[in-house]
Amino acid sequence: MTEIILGICLGIGLAASTGFRVFVPLFAMSLAAYFGILPLGENWLWLGSMTALVILGVASVVESLSYLVPVVDNLLDTIAVPLAGVAGTIVMASSLTDLSPAVTWALAIVAGGGAATAVKTTSAATRAVSTATTAGTANPVIGLAETGTAIGLSALSIFAPVVAAAVAVIGLIIFIWAMMKLKNRLSDDTK
Repeated sequence: MTEIILGICLGIGLAASTGFRVFVPLFAMSLAAYFGILPLGENWLWLGSMTALVILGVASVVESLSYLVPVVDNLLDTIAVPLAGVAGTIVMASSLTDLSPAVTWALAIVAGGGAATAVKTTSAATRAVSTATTAGTANPVIGLAETGTAIGLSALSIFAPVVAAAVAVIGLIIFIWAMMKLKNRLSDDTK
């Protein structure tokens, strides 16, 4: 039972992290699996291969650098929302090794894909507000913060999954609340 709970917490933490950067948590999983820190189920062993490690590492760097360019970041958000949902589903499914396939995929889609999509949608909205209010000048700072959060939350998920899941859930609640306050403030200013 403990393994299942740890797997769910690992999946939620990594899925939330994919909402900030799609490839960083996948790269973190690949790195941890490659060095034997994170055991993977039989169907997910490819994630710990050198090929996956290199591809996901390059993709992580390219994605993270792309979010530092103000116009490119908004374009990336349009495709990253659905990709984050897919990546969140994948990291959640790969972290659940001791459950039946039906339960694994149900949890992966609902909890993993849901957490990733919620974080990515909120982060894309933050970037849109930043673009509208600062003409994109604050977007690189937001991009750096998101990359740092993705790296930190991915590492925390691998080494302290229960803490990472709690941080992800609490962080998402605070993030959504702050965005709603900012949106209300902006709408009050335009009246």
